[in-house]
This record gives sequence, structure tokens and C-alpha cells, in this order.
Amino acid sequence: MIAQILLLLAAAVLLCVSAVLFFRARNTHDRLDNMIDCAIRGEFQPTRYDESQISRTEQKLAQYLSASVLSRTALDEDRARIQSLIGDISHQTRMPIANILLYTSLLDEKPLTDEQHALAKQACQQAEKLRFLIDSLVKTSHLETGLVQVHPVTSPLAPMLDSLYQTYLPAAQDKNITLTVAPTTVSAHFDPKWTTEAVGNLIDNAIKYTPEGGTVQITVQDAPMYCAACVADSGPGIAETEHAKIFARFYRAPAAAQIPGVGIGLYLTRQILRAQNGYIKVSSAPGKGAVFSAFLPKN
Repeated sequence: MIAQILLLLAAAVLLCVSAVLFFRARNTHDRLDNMIDCAIRGEFQPTRYDESQISRTEQKLAQYLSASVLSRTALDEDRARIQSLIGDISHQTRMPIANILLYTSLLDEKPLTDEQHALAKQACQQAEKLRFLIDSLVKTSHLETGLVQVHPVTSPLAPMLDSLYQTYLPAAQDKNITLTVAPTTVSAHFDPKWTTEAVGNLIDNAIKYTPEGGTVQITVQDAPMYCAACVADSGPGIAETEHAKIFARFYRAPAAAQIPGVGIGLYLTRQILRAQNGYIKVSSAPGKGAVFSAFLPKN
């Protein structure tokens, strides 16, 4: 009889201990879950948690999240400083660059020697290159910091591609390049202004790297969830080892070193497409031209 009573008491004690441990574990789980939710929402504050009342695991998580918050704050501050610096550079250089372009155009109208005309032309080209670089940096910075938001709408691709064809046709004709755009009835969900710039960068690159007498073709590929604006050229092609590198900021492949450029266009195109839940792919091999495909969501 006494043995049975002792067993019942032991069972009762174990049950009580198990209940206490269960509720403590549940409370710990709830507090950990709350910490993570606050961190996801960007609302985590270490001062909310009393170290004398939380477990060692909770303390470690709180310390980790606190360090993450500080790192993110420092990163946001660095981005803000970079944004401000780029804005200042853009503001301070816009007028001097415009003046250089004006003066070089005036010089070109003067009775200069061939060598002087060539120097004036080079000065103009370098000024244009600098202006393009600064404008691209400003646009990229705005996209990366969220200062500029894309506003996608469902629209047909044909008007945008036809407009780009008219814009870049003179540059293609200057190099005797055959530029074509295939008719399409496909629609996609995209920001017209920014996507025009992204696809325009692809066409500009295709014309730039295609030799005289070559071809540049603009087509559209359709799929259930995405469609792609594709720009194919008959240029020198790109080695597979370079495919990932060419989308990095300021990267230029060794084979492109002799062609004017700053290495920002493809990076900006990728950022624009990513901001719209799209992406970019390249298919190319040396001697076989290149096809750049800008994928856009259908809805």
C-alpha cells in the first residue's frame, strides 16, 4: 500500500515538473518567436528584453539581433551618405559638362586644322562619356536605395519596341547595321519608362559591339508566366566565363577594352528588371554573337 502511494506521489511530481517545463518551454518559444517577428518588421529593440528574465538562448538571439540592427543601421547610413555624395557630384558637374559640350561644338564650327577638329571631337566624346556615367550612377543609386520606385502596369510590348527601333535606327545606319524588330502582340507587366531604358541599353550595346555590316534583331519570346524582349547581334560573342561578370558594375570584358564604354549599362539594366520582379539572361559564345533576354512578368 505504501509503495503504491509513493508511486502515485512520484507520478504526480513528475507530471507537475513536466507541466512546468512544458509551459516554460512554450513561453521561451513564444518570446523567441516574438523576437524574430520584431526583427523581420524592423522593430526589434534590445531594451525590451530583461536579461535577468530570459534564457541563455534568448540572450544569444537578442545579442545577435541587436548586432544585426546596428549593422543594418550603419549600412543605411552609408547608403544615405553615398546617395548624398552622388547627388552633389551630379549637381556640381552638370553645368561644367554642358559648357564643355557647348564649347567643343562651337570649336567644331571654326576653321581649324584636321588635328584640332579631331581633338575637339575627342573632348566632346569624353564629356558625353562622363555625363552618361554620372547619369547612370544617379539612376542606379536611386534604384538601390528605393528613392525611385518602379510602377509596373500591364501593357503591350510593341509600342515600346517600335519606339526603341526608331531611336536607335540612325546609330545602326551609321555602321551599316541591319536593325529589325519583329511584330508582336504580347503584353507584360512593366514600368514603361524604366523598361525602355533597360531594353534600350541592350540595343545600344548590340549596335556598339556589332561590326559594320552586321545585324541586330529585336524579338519577343512568350511563355505562361514571363515574356522576354530579346536583342540578338552578330557581334564577336562573349566567352562563357564572362557571362556572370558582365553584369557587375564597371566590369568590362578584355575583348571590349577598345570599344568606348564605362561598364554600367548592363548592371543598370539588371537592377531595373529586378525591381520589377524580372531578370536578364545572356546566351553567347565567341564568334557566334550574343542574345540578351530581358524577362518581364506577365502579371
